[in-house]
Amino acid sequence: ITAVIPFFGYARQDRKDKPRVPITAKLIANLLAAAGVHRVLTMDLHAQQVQGFFDIPVDHLYSMPVLIKYLRQKLNRQTVIVSPDVGGLKMASAYSQALGAGLAIVAKQRKSATETQALYVIGEVEGCDVLLADDLTETAGTLTSAATILKKHGALDIYAAVAHAVLVDVAIPRLQKSEIKELVTTNSTPVRTIEGFSVEVQCVSELLGEGMKRIHNDESVSSLFKIDNGKG
Repeated sequence: ITAVIPFFGYARQDRKDKPRVPITAKLIANLLAAAGVHRVLTMDLHAQQVQGFFDIPVDHLYSMPVLIKYLRQKLNRQTVIVSPDVGGLKMASAYSQALGAGLAIVAKQRKSATETQALYVIGEVEGCDVLLADDLTETAGTLTSAATILKKHGALDIYAAVAHAVLVDVAIPRLQKSEIKELVTTNSTPVRTIEGFSVEVQCVSELLGEGMKRIHNDESVSSLFKIDNGKG
């Protein structure tokens, strides 16, 4: 039995944040194994170390190749890929290499578990289109605050690409009022329609299906994520 979990929603609970609480990601991993699951196929884990919580094999896919196909048609001018926080630098760097674009980082300070404040930009974005790359957005606080400071630094059109757009209620007005022109995401979880704001949803069913086929046939899964950085 292979459990296909496009969005492993408990990946953020990968450590104790207060006394006498469980590490929920580990608890769910144990429950899946106890239920008889032999293997897990998931995508864009918020914390990759969660794979180590499982006592069964975990195959971790990335949605970036799917999103890149769309973004190459969208980003025509000089573009800079921006990580909205230091923790997302690895992902932003991968987008930068795939698109042959520049790279920058927004440093932020977290006010609470759901609220952040962008502080400053490391890198040059003036006169360029910007793509904010992240794995997950729920409240959209990180993305929208980053977009505000990027606009102040002279960025032109600002796009955001995230694997999982959970979008709780507070995210809707934030995105509607934000400097972000379009949010590009996947159908790993149901995506809400936002009046007056552009959300582009890319389907990952083919990616998941190909991943399952390669696992079944004992073929390379990592080759799915090799991207030619040429345009077109």
